[in-house]
Amino acid sequence: MNITFPDGSKKEFKEGTTGSDIALSISEGFARKALAITVNGQLQDLATPLTGDASVVFLTFDDAQGKELFWHSSAHVLAQAVLRLFPEAKPTIGPAIEQGFYYDFANVKISEEDLVKIEEEAKKIIEQDFRPTRKEFATKDAAKKEFATNKYKVELIEEMEGGITAYTQGEFTDLCRGPHLPRLGMIKAFKVTKTSGAYWRAHAENDALTRIYGISFPDKKLLKEYLTVLEEAKKRDHRKIGKELDLFSFHEEGAGFPFWHPKGMELMNTIIDYWKGVHKRDGYVEIKTPIVLNRSLWERSGHWDHYQKNMYFFKIDGGDHAVKPMNCPGGVLVFKSRKRSYKELPMKIGELGLVHRHELAGVLHGLFRVRSFTQDDAHIYCLPEQVADEIVGVLNLVYEIYATFGFDNVAVELSTMPDDHIGSEDMWTKATNALREALEKKNIAYQLNEGDGAFYGPKIDFHIRDSMGRTWQCGTIQVDFAMPETLDITYMGDDGTYDHRPVMIHRAIFGSLERFIGILIEHYAGKFPLWLAPVQVKFITVADRHLDYARKVAKELGLRYEIDENADTLNKKVRNAQLEQVPLIITIGDQEQETGKLSVRTLDGSVTQGMDLAEFKERVQKLIATKAQTTTLE
Repeated sequence: MNITFPDGSKKEFKEGTTGSDIALSISEGFARKALAITVNGQLQDLATPLTGDASVVFLTFDDAQGKELFWHSSAHVLAQAVLRLFPEAKPTIGPAIEQGFYYDFANVKISEEDLVKIEEEAKKIIEQDFRPTRKEFATKDAAKKEFATNKYKVELIEEMEGGITAYTQGEFTDLCRGPHLPRLGMIKAFKVTKTSGAYWRAHAENDALTRIYGISFPDKKLLKEYLTVLEEAKKRDHRKIGKELDLFSFHEEGAGFPFWHPKGMELMNTIIDYWKGVHKRDGYVEIKTPIVLNRSLWERSGHWDHYQKNMYFFKIDGGDHAVKPMNCPGGVLVFKSRKRSYKELPMKIGELGLVHRHELAGVLHGLFRVRSFTQDDAHIYCLPEQVADEIVGVLNLVYEIYATFGFDNVAVELSTMPDDHIGSEDMWTKATNALREALEKKNIAYQLNEGDGAFYGPKIDFHIRDSMGRTWQCGTIQVDFAMPETLDITYMGDDGTYDHRPVMIHRAIFGSLERFIGILIEHYAGKFPLWLAPVQVKFITVADRHLDYARKVAKELGLRYEIDENADTLNKKVRNAQLEQVPLIITIGDQEQETGKLSVRTLDGSVTQGMDLAEFKERVQKLIATKAQTTTLE
């Protein structure tokens, strides 16, 4: 049989040759790194024999899919370790996540002290170097018999379509579609990180579970690097910095709903002003739609059937209403408020809309996971032939905005039609092709995520990389042929009839303004560039007699400022301003007041004496106008 490699080269092998054999034919070093193989696009274990001509791609830990496989196999190790120590536990599900994995267990309580024991047991299992083996069940009944003592596995089996498989390593067998690592000894570093509560299938009315998180690597050095980043992340935790800088708070009286303080609002409004400016420049208009809308709209939009578990409901005048989880249906009503002509398209309508989503208490996490947030939405209504150009325009804006905040490393994913979708397959094909063509026109590399689109359309997702190398999914572009149908929006074409439907492009760049601010806080470690800083300059006076002059200078500069009027020593006032991460500190005493010169200290500790006020103002205004990532005045 002929095997074709990614570079187009071919090599002949005997039928029945495994992926491991092929990897070894390349080199011993490569075979040690190979985790799995795709054969004609189908992911499978390296131990699976090949039976005919095929194109193959090997996965290593360097690949996103490789990491997912590595971490899912590690989740099985975690489950095996837990069962050795707590035989009464019932494993439920154990997926790979963005960084590592977790496994949920019923019928067991785990303390922080137990985590060390579980980690040690997991390391023993890895040392045994089991080779996971695949088992295929002929029927659902056979699979249910295998897992008869675990009602959670039986429930999953009942819902499965097609072949049902399990994997065995040593004494442990788990329901799993695979593939898995060729052998567990490939895991060179394993760390159990934390435990938390969860619910079966993420529904609060279901059984409470114990969730255990972990991380693993094929190299101990990678774990050391990860733990270093984790330690740095603790220092940069936006919840800690947000409290220290007096930006926001959370309270039991509104769990999951952020309370913004004056300095936090300065930061948010600065970002909003920038957002509004670039959107107005690019031809967007802005609207505001109600937070509460009735059931009939959510039924027509598809949210009632596809998004109901994430929504809040109540009755008004005896009728069902929902707090909006998304802005788009309300925006459509604005578009429908009068007849539209093809001459008006494309129409770009933006909305900074407050949305609410029902999140379980256990997943709330500062600004990263909240129950109310501001979406920087915009919907572009356009002609079918305008779609590609409009997507290119959005791509340009996305990259411009991210670069403004110092995010130059952006990864892109294209997600296609899920099983649970609205609209015809023909609509989905057109929409997916439009997104793909725009990405290719801009020469933007992307990863294809089959079946991971929104229920109403395919999407492009943008992942930004912060100063610690972590990635965050923020922006999205979605092409929607379905909602114009379900909500019945039309325009008058050049033939004079109103039976033409526009294409609707959904797009957000920050995604959630609250979450984006959380990312920024950690990205900058609270040391915001001058244009973003809630307080741009702090005036420190040597004595009370200098206060009036400080106020005069502050007014002339026109910056966001504070004057420290406390009775502390000069050094303590400077130290306090530095702890508050104020970019510029101006000290005013007799000499500054008499000469009109300034003594300026920047956050990095550099001090400039005798700076002319006009020169200082010019330099500062340039930093702000260019939205520089630095506060250096040189």
